[in-house]
Amino acid sequence: MGKIIMQQFVSLDGVMQAPGDPNEYEYGGWQMPYVGEEHLELIVEQAHAVEALLLGRKTYEGFAASWPSATGMRGLADRMNQMAKFVMSRSLSQAEWNTSIILGEAAEEAVKLKQQLSGDLLVVGSGDLAQTLMKHKLIDEYRLWVHPVILGYGQRLFREGNERASMCLIDVKTLKSGVVIYTYEPEK
Repeated sequence: MGKIIMQQFVSLDGVMQAPGDPNEYEYGGWQMPYVGEEHLELIVEQAHAVEALLLGRKTYEGFAASWPSATGMRGLADRMNQMAKFVMSRSLSQAEWNTSIILGEAAEEAVKLKQQLSGDLLVVGSGDLAQTLMKHKLIDEYRLWVHPVILGYGQRLFREGNERASMCLIDVKTLKSGVVIYTYEPEK
């Protein structure tokens, strides 16, 4: 049984909304000035270290609209296109791009999926799914890519009303761009 790993790109003030999508809201695409070779190298490494992606519908639809035609990026495009993907959705009726739709209660289904797979599941974006997984204490590892930008508003990863949780810092990496990657595990 693998772990559920949440990898999120966030601003200094905790905004996770639209790091790569300039069309989603006023500050969408805010991550792009910080993406470089070092950043890409780590993303490729992390993509190869997991068995599958676990996504919410909105993130899946955004990824499925762009990744299938992507090439290169140090092998990231190939990995993203080959990797199994599971999308939690009550409204999606069909999915392509090596994707299985998971119906039912997200928390229960995530537990079943985790038990079925031998490797790790990576959650990227997927704000509502992330909230559900955190609420049910199903995240085994948090990888927070904190970018040196303050946005002022937008959907946040840790929202008002989230339960108190203590974390153990297990790794820190600082990139030349000023992005700091904090890796945490929930305290047991």
